Amino acid sequence: MTEPSLDVVAIGNAIVDVIARADDELLAMHSLVKGSMQLVDTATAELLYDNMGPGLEMSGGSAANTLAGMAALGRSCAFIGQVRDDVLGKAFSHDIRALGIRFDTPARTEEPPTARCLIMVTPDAQRTMNTYLGASQHLPPAAIDADLIRSARILYLEGYLWDPEEPRSAMRGAMATAREAGREVAFTLSDAFVIERYRDDFRALIEDGLIDILFANEVEIMSLAQINDFEEAVALFAPKVSTLVVTRSEKGAIAIKNGERFECGAAPVREVVDTTGAGDLFAAGFLSGHVTGKGPVDCLAMGAIAAAEVISHYGARPETDLKALMGGFLHA
Repeated sequence: MTEPSLDVVAIGNAIVDVIARADDELLAMHSLVKGSMQLVDTATAELLYDNMGPGLEMSGGSAANTLAGMAALGRSCAFIGQVRDDVLGKAFSHDIRALGIRFDTPARTEEPPTARCLIMVTPDAQRTMNTYLGASQHLPPAAIDADLIRSARILYLEGYLWDPEEPRSAMRGAMATAREAGREVAFTLSDAFVIERYRDDFRALIEDGLIDILFANEVEIMSLAQINDFEEAVALFAPKVSTLVVTRSEKGAIAIKNGERFECGAAPVREVVDTTGAGDLFAAGFLSGHVTGKGPVDCLAMGAIAAAEVISHYGARPETDLKALMGGFLHA
């Protein structure tokens, strides 16, 4: 087997995030469920954007955020995702490449425009996401570079992108390529909304042994299991994957690897400002530890530190030097 030249290649939505403060009244006016993610059409995206206050615009997308964290920790990464050749598409491409992440997917020249996520952050730091998938849902199977997939230790897939048919087919092909090359496949469930739509698909992937590392939060794992008891839900899936990682907000996180359970508490944070990207950065820390041979306890701790950093400010990309925050974890 050829030694991998990259740590991770990820496939996900290529999105530009628009983040703004909002109050509960605004959410109620648009019948938005606080803390949820919903897909919106062009008209709804324009209406919500018009009703949002002043905001920050920055490149985002769940898997891309994870790679941003990994790149900040010195890991070698590549991203596969679809943008259009418009202003937001050029901004996304510039931002991800500026982080040192390889991004070679050709931009579309036709409608729809580049995807964007309108994120409303309420005073309790909960983020309500309204996602217009745009060009990202048109990632074709032909965009999957098999040699690139084979070159990475881990293929990381974003559950959000499972919704459209075209990228779903692309991801299935990438999983097959990774499996044939003997690489690990990591999958993040992303959101209970996505699980409700594709629970059977996700459970089939797990049952068929196609996922090595499964990331979820407490709500997602119970939704996947259709069980209201956290421990029962964990017990259902832990034997089916090599590593199950479940985050629990202020209660910390657990990892079950080959049947052995590990836990860590949440890392301290002075003030929770915006929970956008917490799970993405947790995955970044965990996977950064994993590809460098760290044990599950250290991987969990690295994930917790990365998540704590990102929830201390607006936006889903780290602003503080993650290497400095990790301290001895990067050198031990």
